[in-house]
Amino acid sequence: MSAPQVVVHRDKELMAKAAAARLITKIVDAQSARGFASVVLTGGRNGNGLLAALAEAPARDAVDWSRLDLWWGDERFLPDGDPERNDTQARAALLDSVPLDPARVHPMPPSGGAYGNDADASAEAYAAELAAAARPEDHARVPSFDVLLLGVGPDTHVASLFPELPAVRESERTVVGVHGAPKPPPTRVSLTLPAIRAAREVWLLAAGEDKAGAAAIALSGAGEVQAPAAGARGRSRTLWLLDEAAAAQLPRSLYPPASA
Repeated sequence: MSAPQVVVHRDKELMAKAAAARLITKIVDAQSARGFASVVLTGGRNGNGLLAALAEAPARDAVDWSRLDLWWGDERFLPDGDPERNDTQARAALLDSVPLDPARVHPMPPSGGAYGNDADASAEAYAAELAAAARPEDHARVPSFDVLLLGVGPDTHVASLFPELPAVRESERTVVGVHGAPKPPPTRVSLTLPAIRAAREVWLLAAGEDKAGAAAIALSGAGEVQAPAAGARGRSRTLWLLDEAAAAQLPRSLYPPASA
């Protein structure tokens, strides 16, 4: 796994715009090299802020949206179309305004759908969908995502992997149902750390004073069970994208002055 790199931007708006520009470049490069790109989306204010910035970016038309595979890192186990679902928010922020191939957009199953209210069965189905999309060269039961985006919670959770809960300890399955999450809704579906670590690059997004403690803990060598964000690493790159407020408790030795 790669060692974390930290980039600090002046504020959350600049962070979102810079992350969007960075993501466009990564997608275009992957499409040029292989013909397609694969990205895992995250919800929350920073994930949705990045998508909104991407929707407004002049360079967005450089992306061939029909050759982009989209997945999700986690989902609130709610009915299809619920405004609190990550995929509902992503569609409003960006997806409905770009010419994606619907067959290449992979939302996690909703509650009340094909698997009823069984989050564990929904997780198994999503794991099977990921496995079916993996190619022999991926050497994993999930695709080698080009970029996997993660928001960081104030408690250091990423996706729906919360400190000390069973999901963060999972070492075999790629997707699990999460029960009793400490933030609502309590039932969720989430990629596990093994699935996250299959990505070529993992980008962790954090902005605001309420994220400063989490960033400091996760980047200080904490264990992944106590601080799940510490265990989120990409195979070739792990990038922490922060604003100055979220970086306030980090030693300046972790990031170059020019990045602020």
